[in-house]
Amino acid sequence: MFHIRRPALSRRHLLRAAGAAVALPFLDAMLPHALAAPSTFKSWEKSNLSHPRMICCYVPNGVNIVEWVPQDAGTGYTLSPTLEALKEHRGEFSVLSGLGHPHSEGGHSGADTWLTAAHLKSKPGADYTNTLSADQLAAAKHGRETRYPSLQLGDMSGTGAAGHSHTLSFDINGTPLPTENSPRRLFERLFVAESAGDRAATMKRYAERRSILDDIAADAQTLDRRLGTGDRRKMDEYLSSVRETEKQVERLQSWIDRPKAEVPETGLQLSSQPGNAHDRPMWIDVMLELAYLAFITDTTRVITFEWSREAGGYGGGGENHHELSHHGGDAGMLSKLAVIDKFHLSRLGRFLGMLRSTEEGDGAMLDRTMVLYGSGMNSGKGGEHSPKNLPLLVAGGQKLGLTHGRHLAFDVEKHPPMSNVLLTLVQKMGVEVEAFADSTGTLTGL
Repeated sequence: MFHIRRPALSRRHLLRAAGAAVALPFLDAMLPHALAAPSTFKSWEKSNLSHPRMICCYVPNGVNIVEWVPQDAGTGYTLSPTLEALKEHRGEFSVLSGLGHPHSEGGHSGADTWLTAAHLKSKPGADYTNTLSADQLAAAKHGRETRYPSLQLGDMSGTGAAGHSHTLSFDINGTPLPTENSPRRLFERLFVAESAGDRAATMKRYAERRSILDDIAADAQTLDRRLGTGDRRKMDEYLSSVRETEKQVERLQSWIDRPKAEVPETGLQLSSQPGNAHDRPMWIDVMLELAYLAFITDTTRVITFEWSREAGGYGGGGENHHELSHHGGDAGMLSKLAVIDKFHLSRLGRFLGMLRSTEEGDGAMLDRTMVLYGSGMNSGKGGEHSPKNLPLLVAGGQKLGLTHGRHLAFDVEKHPPMSNVLLTLVQKMGVEVEAFADSTGTLTGL
C-alpha cells in the first residue's frame, strides 16, 4: 500500500508580511512527501561526443495560456508566472508564441499532428491520413550510426488509435511508430546485453522475417501486372513500406553482435509506473534520465517523448489533467492547470540541468542537444482546444546555431506554421531539406 508519511505543503500556502499575501512558486515540497525526495541518479561529468541530438517532449491538454505567454517580447522579456519555473535556464531557451498548425482540426488529436503538421482528413474517403514526422527525417540522417535510429517514449505503450495516438512519431507512409512506457524494459533494451542463446534466437527471427518479406515482394510483383492505375499506386505505397521494413531488419542484424553500452542502473527508479498518479514525478524523471543516457552513450540521437496521451495524464499530485483542460474559463480550474504546467516545467528544468552540467567539447552537452517542448493544442481562455497559438519552447542547441534568451512572438491571427520550427530543427540536425510539410521557411530569430 502507498503511504504518504507527511502532508505536502499546500499550493495555497501564502507568505504574509505587512498585511500583504504573496503566493509561493511551485516547490518540490508541494508534491506528496513520499515522492518529494530527489532522484539519486547522477549525471555524468563529461561526454566525449560531438554529435547533434534532438528530443521532442509533448505535454497533453494544452496549458493555462494566460499564465504561460509572456506579456512582452524580445530579449528583455519578463518571464510569465508559469515560465518562472525555468528561470535558472533563461539564457538557454526561447519561448515561441503565435504559432500553430493551420491544417489541424484542434481538439485531442494534437499529438498526431504535432511533429507532422498533417491534414488528417486530406484524402477523400479516408477518415485519417498522417505523414512523416520531423523526428524521422533526423533519424534517417543519423540512424545508420547509432544502435537505434530513434526512440519513442510515452505513458502508454504501442501506438494508440487514429486521432488519439500514443506516439508522436510517424514513418514515411504516415504509419505510427510504437512507444515504450516501462523504464525497466527501456533500460534493458538499451543497456542490458543479450545472452548468446537470445542473440541466436533473435538472428533466426530476423532471418525468418527477411524470408517472409522476400516472398511478399515477389508475390506483389506478380500481382502488379493485373492491377489498375489506382490499385498500383496503393501497391507501390505498400511495397515502399515493405522495403523500409527490410532496411530495418538489415540494420538490426548489423548490430546484433556489437556490444551495448555498459550503464549501471544506480539511482534509476526503474519500477515507477506511468499509470500510477502517485508515481508521476518519478516516472517522468526516470524516462528523461534514460533519454539522457541514450544520448550520452550515442545509442540514439533522436527521441520523442509523449509525457501523457491526449485526454489523459496527471499533475504532480495526481490531479486529473484532462478534466482541468475543459475549464470553461473557471478561475479555480485555470489556477490548478497552471500548477500542472509548472510541475511539468520543473521536470523539464531538471533534465536541462543534467545536460548543462555535463561537459562536452568546448561547452556542455546541452549545447548540442535541441529540446522541443510543448503541446499540440491551446486550451485557451475558455477551454476551446485550439490548434492556434500553441505553447512551445525550444532549449539547447546553441553550438548548432540556435539563439536563445528571448520571446519570439508571432501574429496569432496570421497563424504562422509550427512547421517552420520543425524545419529549423531538422536543418540543425544536418538534414538537407528546404521545406517540411506546410513550412514557409525557417523560423526567424531562433
